[in-house]
Amino acid sequence: MATPLMDLNTLAGIVTLAVGIFVAEEVLSFVIRRAARTARAGPTVLRDIKAASRVVALVLILSNILSLAGLSSLFTTLTISGILAVAASLALQTTLSNVISGLLLFSDGVLRLGDTVEYSSTRGKVVRIGLRNTWIKAEAGHLVVVSNSSLSGGPLINHTATDRLSKKYAFE
Repeated sequence: MATPLMDLNTLAGIVTLAVGIFVAEEVLSFVIRRAARTARAGPTVLRDIKAASRVVALVLILSNILSLAGLSSLFTTLTISGILAVAASLALQTTLSNVISGLLLFSDGVLRLGDTVEYSSTRGKVVRIGLRNTWIKAEAGHLVVVSNSSLSGGPLINHTATDRLSKKYAFE
């Protein structure tokens, strides 16, 4: 038989857990958004990172509330979260590949705005570097949007980065 004190302890546990998850989400989101800002990500990327972290926090809070209320066991919660994680990773595989490739291209210094590049018979100037794709304004005047995983897979020829990369990586 549940006593009012048990109900109060359960409610206090739920509130404490929810506040803790939201604080952790805010801190983690801040760190990730700061790294994305350092990588010169656009405002839409920053907004998407914030929204995704908020959804994860809400799912964690909901699963913990169900667990504390006795409506769900730890095994059920772990099973459902495992299935959701596999589904999300399969759905986002290409996007994550592009984001990781974009971060690597940026951190290696292979591409910068204004560089003249040649990729897959397209030659032009880099006008935008995003986390998922890079925009190249071709010499003919049209805009070519190339996924970052394709660029990092090459062959990418950067005609203006030779001096910069020679100094950075000490090759001749």
